[in-house]
Amino acid sequence: MANLIVYYSRAGENISGGRVTVLEKGNTEIVAEYVKMAVGGDLFEVDTVKPYSTDYYKCIDEAKKELILNARPAIKGYLKSIDKYDTIFVCYPNWWGHMPMCMCTFLEHYDWTGKRIVPICTNEGSGMSNSERQLNAICRGATVVAGLSIIGSECLESEAEIALFAMDNA
Repeated sequence: MANLIVYYSRAGENISGGRVTVLEKGNTEIVAEYVKMAVGGDLFEVDTVKPYSTDYYKCIDEAKKELILNARPAIKGYLKSIDKYDTIFVCYPNWWGHMPMCMCTFLEHYDWTGKRIVPICTNEGSGMSNSERQLNAICRGATVVAGLSIIGSECLESEAEIALFAMDNA
């Protein structure tokens, strides 16, 4: 069986160390790539049909509205099947204490029975928040392991920590 690394990441304006900075590559994408380098597997990027605002503050307002409405924003695509995967690394930023709602759109599309879900959450200090509970509710029938919280602005220096976590959970 193979590993799947599914992620949502946002480049451009992001909060880093308490201020808005522009990232060429999103923190969560970097984390997902580190997982792939450590344990191998297939990468799948969740991407929304309607992009979030490029302005950081407008983006977080959009994300908050989606959370309040329990929205399921349309995404650009799905994997045909997840049957060949037994371990799925789910990588996402923490938005308002939860995964971005587009991750819910993706995850609710599949039957997770018998799968192992390994969450990795990027954030600027809010940790995993409610995301593990969210994963347990969505991925019924799966085993959701205790996740790894990575400070987004420190993700480039976190390769070894991410690799060890991935190898322990692959």
